Amino acid sequence: MADGIELQRWKGVLRSVVRWLIVGVTLLWALLALTLASARWIDPPTTAVHLERRFQAWTRHAAYNERYQFIPLGQISFDFQHAVVAAEDARFYDHHGFDWDAIQLAAEEDLQGGRIRGGSTITQQLVKNLFFGTGRSILRKAAEFTLVPVAELTLGKRRILELYLNVVEWGPGIYGAEAASRYWYRVPAKNMDREQSARLAAILPLPLKRKPERMTHYSELILERMQQMGW
Repeated sequence: MADGIELQRWKGVLRSVVRWLIVGVTLLWALLALTLASARWIDPPTTAVHLERRFQAWTRHAAYNERYQFIPLGQISFDFQHAVVAAEDARFYDHHGFDWDAIQLAAEEDLQGGRIRGGSTITQQLVKNLFFGTGRSILRKAAEFTLVPVAELTLGKRRILELYLNVVEWGPGIYGAEAASRYWYRVPAKNMDREQSARLAAILPLPLKRKPERMTHYSELILERMQQMGW
């Protein structure tokens, strides 16, 4: 009898823990969704990637100089915008947050043991940059999956591209198109030409390892894709 009462008590505790866990996760998701929706009007002062890099530098006792200046999309040259879209998400203006063809291709190459290529769209990358940093996990992907439609619905393509271009990492401590163009080429983002834009777009997959001057082959591919897309 006593064992039965004890078992019922623990079942009640477990139900309470699960219930509060569900409530906590729901509230956290709602907070993230509200923060994402507010980015339609509010420029983010920082992101999860920014904070992650600061923490890494602190733990390694390394110098860290952050360059981050948010500018309107109109102050970023069309060549720069087009190069990034061509390099990172060619169907950006056609999909609703997920490029299922790219995801399927990435999965097939992974299964075949070939080179793993990213299937993430610019919208997905923006959500990851803002809230989840560079880590990979099933839970992160699940949360990202639910927040991408919120971004597409509340922000719109122009604002998504503006946010992405301003927060994405372009080198150690270098975030956003303005900081990147001034650091690598000593010019403002509005004055970036096609060649410079393609070279900067080419380093985005590995911004801490690649340098624009070494991206001749990849930049040529990006320029070719831009031409194919009518840019």
